[in-house]
Amino acid sequence: MPGRLFLTRPQAEVAGALGLPAPDLPEPGPRRNIAPGQEILTLTETGLAPMRWGIIPVGRVNARGRPVMETLVNARSETLFDKSAYAGVGRAVVPVEGWYEWTGEKRRKQAWEISDRAGGLLYFAAVTDTWQGPGGIALPQVATVTCPPNADLAEIHHRIGVLLEVDQIPLWLEGSPEAVTPLMVPWPEGRLRIRPAEGVDWQGA
Repeated sequence: MPGRLFLTRPQAEVAGALGLPAPDLPEPGPRRNIAPGQEILTLTETGLAPMRWGIIPVGRVNARGRPVMETLVNARSETLFDKSAYAGVGRAVVPVEGWYEWTGEKRRKQAWEISDRAGGLLYFAAVTDTWQGPGGIALPQVATVTCPPNADLAEIHHRIGVLLEVDQIPLWLEGSPEAVTPLMVPWPEGRLRIRPAEGVDWQGA
C-alpha cells in the first residue's frame, strides 16, 4: 500500500491529463517524497485541490463503539462500506506518478519505486472527509483505498492502492457503493514498472 508518493509534474499537466483546466493553486514544484500528514493534490467532484493525506477520525467510532484514535492513511477496500470509521465520507482520486515500498530487514531495507510502465500518471481511488478544528478551522483530508496486490507486487507488499483508469474516475466519484465495488480490484499485471529507488531524500518529508 502506498506509504510515500511522488509527483514531479506541474499541476497544470496533471489537470490536462484529466481533461480539466489548470487549477488556480500555488505550485509546490517537484515532490519526490510525499509523506502522510502532508498535502497532496486531490480530485473531487468539484475539481483539483490540496488535501491533507490522512483522515483524523474525530467523533468516529469502531465496531465496538470506541473512538478511532489513529490517523487513517489507507482504507481497506474489503471493509470500506462497512466500517463505521468511514461512514459518511466522500470519494476522491489522488493523481501521482508513483509510490514507494520497502522490503528487507530493519536498517537494511530496500526502497522500491513503483510507477506506470508507459510513463503516465496513476490514479489512486480515495475517500475524503473534513476535519473540523477549533475556531471554525476546516481541514480537507484524504485516505487512499487499498486491495490485495497483483502478481507484480506480491513479493514486495501484501497490499496495493486501488488504481483507476481515467474513464473510471467519474464512476468512482459519483457511483453507488454497489457500482464502484467492482473497481476495487488489483491493477492488471505487467503495467507497473518496479525498480530500486535512487536519489530520494527520505529525511526531507
